[in-house]
Amino acid sequence: MARAFCRSVAAALLLVSAAPARAGFPDHAVHIVVPYPPGGSVDILGRQVAQRLSAAWGQGVVVDNRAGANSVMGSNDVAKAPPDGYTLLINASSLVINRYLLKTPYDPDTDFAPVALLAKGAMIVAVTPRLPAQNFTELVGLARARPDTLNFAIGSNGSPGHIATERLMRSVGIRLFIVPYKGSTPAYQDLVAGQISGMVEPALGIMPFIKSGTIRALAVTSAERIEALPDTPTVAESGVPGFESYSWYGLWAPGGTPPALVAALNGEVNGVLRGAELRAQLAAQGFAAQDGTPADFTTLLQAESRAVGEIVRAANIKAE
Repeated sequence: MARAFCRSVAAALLLVSAAPARAGFPDHAVHIVVPYPPGGSVDILGRQVAQRLSAAWGQGVVVDNRAGANSVMGSNDVAKAPPDGYTLLINASSLVINRYLLKTPYDPDTDFAPVALLAKGAMIVAVTPRLPAQNFTELVGLARARPDTLNFAIGSNGSPGHIATERLMRSVGIRLFIVPYKGSTPAYQDLVAGQISGMVEPALGIMPFIKSGTIRALAVTSAERIEALPDTPTVAESGVPGFESYSWYGLWAPGGTPPALVAALNGEVNGVLRGAELRAQLAAQGFAAQDGTPADFTTLLQAESRAVGEIVRAANIKAE
């Protein structure tokens, strides 16, 4: 009953738009572009959302992996697509970060229409078991005693993990030696082997290593502990009150998409994100499903852009 009502509201919103939106949307397959290779956190989340949107709409929702240039290639494909709701983008905070590192062929403020914040993921402060630090406080003590000697990996320059690491160093007054990798997977391998001291990484990717005991989790960067690691304290609990840092994931349409269609897409996506099964799956992976308006998402994008710009300038982060 509630579902039928939501569909009626969405149809009404579409009808009032003079643009390409129509009550029968969608009447053919929708493509969601994931600008990364298969298997990563954005791809996994994208497929979970796409599967449920397909069931809700009774139409195919195809996930297209279009990787390249730190998500720029796939994002640009969506920026240049017709603003009719049939081509959408799922991306991470890289869309905001890239504006400070790369000359992109699109304007992130005008060439995309924010639809919905899908999920926020905690970052995990993790170390090799060979490091003597058993908790976050001990890690900070080691770093203060040995500045610039603890090697902390990042998947790439300007990655969400890199930004979180810089935030952490600024908040607690320590200096870590940053080691850029070409992706997180080789960093995990070196962390397991003890070749590097630690890293700050989105929960989804590093979780299997923590569960297996080959990497030690010291703290999570979210405001509250996460369901997937209930015994791991937050950074805030560990002596840094108010500290928060997330890897977040959103859905965008091309710029110029009619506001009524954006609102309807937002309603459908939020309906999917409220599903108990998906919320449980996301929680197990370290994500927190979100539920907000396009305006809410736009506000977050603006705040994140300001914060990231300040960090990139202060840390003199450059593209690889």
